[in-house]
Parts: sequence; structure tokens; C-alpha cells
Amino acid sequence: MSSLTVQETTFPDSKKHYEILDGLRGVAALIVVAFHILEIFSGGDHTKQLINHGYLAVDFFFLLSGFVIAHAYDDRWRKMSLKDFFKRRLVRLHPMIIVGMLLGAICFYPSASAMFPAVAATPVWKLILVTILGLFLLPVPNSLDIRGWGEMYPLNGPAWSLFFEYIANIFYALFLRKASNTVMWILVIVSGAALIHLATTGPNGDIIGGWSLDLAQMRIGFTRLAFPFLAGILLRRLCQPGNIKLAFLWSSLLICAVLMFPRVGGTQNLWMNGLYDSLTVIFIFPVIIYIGASGSIVSAKARRLCTFLGDISYPIYITHFPVLYIYYAWVANNNIQLENVWIMGFLVFTVSIVIAYVSLRFYDIPVRKWLTKKLISKKE
Repeated sequence: MSSLTVQETTFPDSKKHYEILDGLRGVAALIVVAFHILEIFSGGDHTKQLINHGYLAVDFFFLLSGFVIAHAYDDRWRKMSLKDFFKRRLVRLHPMIIVGMLLGAICFYPSASAMFPAVAATPVWKLILVTILGLFLLPVPNSLDIRGWGEMYPLNGPAWSLFFEYIANIFYALFLRKASNTVMWILVIVSGAALIHLATTGPNGDIIGGWSLDLAQMRIGFTRLAFPFLAGILLRRLCQPGNIKLAFLWSSLLICAVLMFPRVGGTQNLWMNGLYDSLTVIFIFPVIIYIGASGSIVSAKARRLCTFLGDISYPIYITHFPVLYIYYAWVANNNIQLENVWIMGFLVFTVSIVIAYVSLRFYDIPVRKWLTKKLISKKE
């Protein structure tokens, strides 16, 4: 989940942003936070989740990432080396990964509860080791599973998608940037078929997963990554944006409707929800991005809103879950029911936004400015 979010005035060597796409990324990120806040009340039953398809935001981020990376870098390779590209992507992504992992370490022991049985028994040396691995975005092996959920990043679960984002960036730089549109079409069609197969034949009737190092989860992760990222690149190369009025409004309503749509098919016809998942990623998400790319911001208020949403989208995605581990422990320890959680849920939602903004304003922007000055040549 990433792309360029800070305005051109902050990093003048970056291309002009699609402002509406920045705003859409923020809308989707806020839905992810709400999805996670309510997820605990599903009891592990995906059919009972209130914001039922919020997990598809990750696939939307992958598609948007492919689109934005192709827009930002496809025509730069004559004057930019692989080293230059990787430096840029590290400067863009890694500072907030460090914050997310450190926040996860700080919140780790306060999240001890029956829901996380391994937390209280975890020695400090193991927490430090897992934190160090997380700071470098190195997956945690199962032998170091300190939370008991089988996550590759037990201090900050959503970081699994950044692991795949890094892989996508590597493949783009080494191979995909040089691939013809014909090759890209073939890859998109094959990966789309794989996505449909995964979604409709899996045991849960969805594409949830990708956060563990076992083979089954790795298959889910790579399948979820492949189509949207490839399709995002191809969409940018083929896209001739139109002139759609109220594009931010319509695309925002559409992404909200898709991610909040109730479970399809119930418990008897799991393949139906799988079909919804895959077809949404394959058809609806590209349409949403096309609408967003085809609009323009007219009012100053709308521009400020899109800028704010885009700026906090990555920080809130990578920092909200450590706080949620404590929130989950509170719910589990006190047997809190859904009807009694709304005030606390709203507080957690608000705190997540505040943490994201503070991290952006006082850490991410200054650090990236400094790293850009030190590591990236103005000639690139």
C-alpha cells in the first residue's frame, strides 16, 4: 500500500499527483481501520463481519500502487539506475515501517490477554529480536511467533502487505518496466485467472490471507499481489483519462459501497463471495481508478481534503494496528459486546488518525526530506 502522497512542493523532483487518487487511497485506508475495529466481533466468522469486504482495500492499494509507479517511473529509466529507483522507494516506504514496528513493540506487552496467550510469556530478548527483524521488514519465522497468530510481522500485522509491495517493486524494476504491453496483457490475464481460481475454490470463499510464511498463505499473498499490481501498470500505460465531473464523489461512493458490501452467498455458497471478490478486483477497481484519474479538483476545500486523506493514508495503515492489539485485548478481557463498543471504537479510530498525522508531520516528512537530500541526486 503505497504511492507518492506528499505534495509536489515537498518533493519537487516527483511528478504531479493524481489528487483524486490520493484522496481515494485515504478513503480506503480509513475503511481498513474501521474494518479492523469491528473485525473482532465476527468471532473469526467472515460472514459476520459488518464492513464485510474491507479486506479488499489491500488489493485496491496494490492496483493503485502499480498505476502510480508506472506513472512515476516508466519514462525515467534513461536517466535513472536500479540503485536510484530502490533508493527512492526505500525513502518513500521505510521510515514509516520503522515507526510502525517501534509502535508495535511499545504496545506489545500492554496487549497481553487470553486472546494473545504468547505475549505475557515472551522474554524481552525475543521481543527485541523480533523488533529488529521488523525494522528491516524481515519476516519472522514461525519459531519466533510471539503473538500466537502465525503472522510474519507479529508486532504490526498489516506490514505483510508492505513485504509484498517491496517484492512488487523489485519485479517492476528488474522485469516489468521493460515488458511490452503484449507481455503485460498475458501476465494480467493469467494472474486474473489465478485470482478467480483462488477465490472460488478456497475453503473460505474469499481472498483473505497472505500474512504468514507457510506455503498456503504465501500462495494467497502472491496471487493477491500479482493481478492488481500488473493491472495497475497496464492500466496506466493504456489509460487515456477522460473528463468526468464529480469524479472524487462518485469514485469515493463506489469504493465505499464495494468494501462495505454484505457477504455474498452466505455459508452455503462460498464460491459466490469468492466470485464477488475476484471480479471486484478485476473489473470494479480499475473502473474506480479510471474515474479518479479522469477527474479534477475544482474547489480549494476538496483539494485540501484529498491532500489530507492522501497524506495520512500510508501512515494510518502502517500505525493503526499496534493500538488495535491493545483494543482487542480490552474487548476480550472484559467480554465487551458490539453494542457497548461504539464510544471506544470511535476513540480508537480518532487516535489512529492523530497518530498517523503526528507521525507524518513531525517524523515522516522531515526524515524523507533529509534522506532525499542525502541520497537522491537532483539530476535523477
